[in-house]
Amino acid sequence: MSRALSLLPRQPARSLLNGRHASRLRGRGLNFEELRGYLPGDDVRTIDWKVTARTGSPHVRVYTEERDRPALLLVDQRVSMFFGTKVYMKSVIAAEAAAVAAHRILAQGDRVGGIVFGDTDIAEHRPQRRAVALTRFLSSIGALNCNLHAALRPDQTITLNTVLKQAARLVHTNALVCVFSDFDGLNDASEPLLRRISQSNDLILFDISDPSSRDLPPNLKLAVSDGDKQFEIDSSDPDLSHRIRAAMESRLAQLQIWSRRYGFPIIPLTTEEPALDQLLRQFGHIGGRR
Repeated sequence: MSRALSLLPRQPARSLLNGRHASRLRGRGLNFEELRGYLPGDDVRTIDWKVTARTGSPHVRVYTEERDRPALLLVDQRVSMFFGTKVYMKSVIAAEAAAVAAHRILAQGDRVGGIVFGDTDIAEHRPQRRAVALTRFLSSIGALNCNLHAALRPDQTITLNTVLKQAARLVHTNALVCVFSDFDGLNDASEPLLRRISQSNDLILFDISDPSSRDLPPNLKLAVSDGDKQFEIDSSDPDLSHRIRAAMESRLAQLQIWSRRYGFPIIPLTTEEPALDQLLRQFGHIGGRR
């Protein structure tokens, strides 16, 4: 069923990437193939009027879709992603969604690579159109995902902006850049980086969240620890619930402002169900897998 997914511009009517939205994808370019005589049914917009005038008979310009377009997938596997109150961890949803996207990009005939980053480790894979390169990329995702554990206490964490800077260095024009993250560490310095990437490339943000960030269950008492200190979250405290919800809404609101300003889409994913089902639904395939 994952074969129904496409990251190309032509999207199902209900897809979040459909042309009705300001965040329409540019897609691959066109390569000039040949000049030939006009045939009934040809699009009149492809007529080369200079050649037609010179030869005295109508000629059209034939183009083929550009292939081998690079795609760069940024996959967040930091400790902030090691969280989930429903079915999955955010890190697992990011890994699954990135794996599905990587397989589909390679199947489209494009190059795929990425940057997989944890709190202290980062793996860079330059885009290639080879199955073995895809396997290495997926292996990096699996390795960093397995490194996550509850007792992890990194002294310093690789920031989201560090990875965005690295991505901006790797891609120049007409690439596809997908970011799978909860966007922890997003700040004012992130805006020029997202703007730079989106100006000459297609940028898609996959915002991964847990339902508890939007609506804490009533009367929930939860012990939270960073491996050193521990405190209790009591959802019956209205002030605490409000502050948690406000912090998460503020981050998403900032992303949405930049999304409208620079024209890149945000695809929401949660920890409540498999990533593939959510991707199918968000890309216009109602109901996901059957």
